[in-house]
Amino acid sequence: MKVKIFGAGSIGSHLSHASRSLGWSVDLCDLDPAALARTRESIYPGRYGAWDEEIRLFEAGEAPQGGYDLIFVGTPPDSHVPLALQAVAEKPRAVLVEKPLSPPDLQDLDRLADEAEKQGVAVFVGYDHVVGEAVETVESLLAENAIGRIETIDVEFREYWGGIFAAHPWLAGPQDSYLGFWKRGGGASGEHSHAVNLWQHIAHVAGAGAVREVEAMLTYVSDGTVDYDSLCAFTLRTESGLVGRCIQDVVTKPPRKWGRVQGSEGHIEWSIGHEPGKDAVFWQFGEAERQQKTIAKTRPDDFIRELRHIEAALSGDAAASPISLSRGIDTMRVVAAAHRSEAEGRRIALGSAG
Repeated sequence: MKVKIFGAGSIGSHLSHASRSLGWSVDLCDLDPAALARTRESIYPGRYGAWDEEIRLFEAGEAPQGGYDLIFVGTPPDSHVPLALQAVAEKPRAVLVEKPLSPPDLQDLDRLADEAEKQGVAVFVGYDHVVGEAVETVESLLAENAIGRIETIDVEFREYWGGIFAAHPWLAGPQDSYLGFWKRGGGASGEHSHAVNLWQHIAHVAGAGAVREVEAMLTYVSDGTVDYDSLCAFTLRTESGLVGRCIQDVVTKPPRKWGRVQGSEGHIEWSIGHEPGKDAVFWQFGEAERQQKTIAKTRPDDFIRELRHIEAALSGDAAASPISLSRGIDTMRVVAAAHRSEAEGRRIALGSAG
């Protein structure tokens, strides 16, 4: 595989390392020469031990055009869709856009879907947790139909974002990037949208269908230097009538990345980062003892597994992937509806496309 990556920050480094771990060639591009230098001299060797001299670095305007199997977009969210459109025009086999897919204005998402279909390019969105081993274990347990009728789903991604800034010392705080601005795709609603994406995915797996109604309450922080939501609490209803809850925040420490499917005859839970370097899945069917599976995993493993998933999806039905463009668009429509629900003080109905 020949790969081009837009964005030489944290995600670009993760995707570069994952691609090289699979033996793929990598061209890494960024508008800022300082970002390229920082990745080569600090981020990549700090995480993986040494810089990989096989990775080619380019300022964005000098990067080769065409001839790539995969193009990855790992830039801030407000540049995702324009760069994804540019990437689709190069006609690779696939494009991967980091989450969140876009700001909550949803601008040009339909155009991106249309252009990708027209060019025959598969587009994926980087919600890597839905293709992780923990969630695949949850799927397998649900397939046993042992917890009875699904009563509700709860998902939380509650994590103080100080860890993000510790890992990005060139940022003094949320004001220095998109993170501090919800309209750019930051805040709890964008940065931790893994949670609502997971909620939607499990609802699909459980046969409950797509989200059709959103009611939300958000806490905004706006002081002239930042304008973000520190907490976003969703109540969701699917087309089958299933109701559940999802909470995302940037204030909770220690973090809690957790989900639960409650059935009439039992439950399944999962915990991301349950212990350092480990995820966990718990389940109890009927009166049987509660059981647990622990999954050893590093953060680089998430990206390697995601790229393996994309490689496999390209050999089958990429549109059916849980990280397909259509699923990413669905998630952004729910996020956008949450902001609208808070602004208007009412429940928001989504159409059949949402």
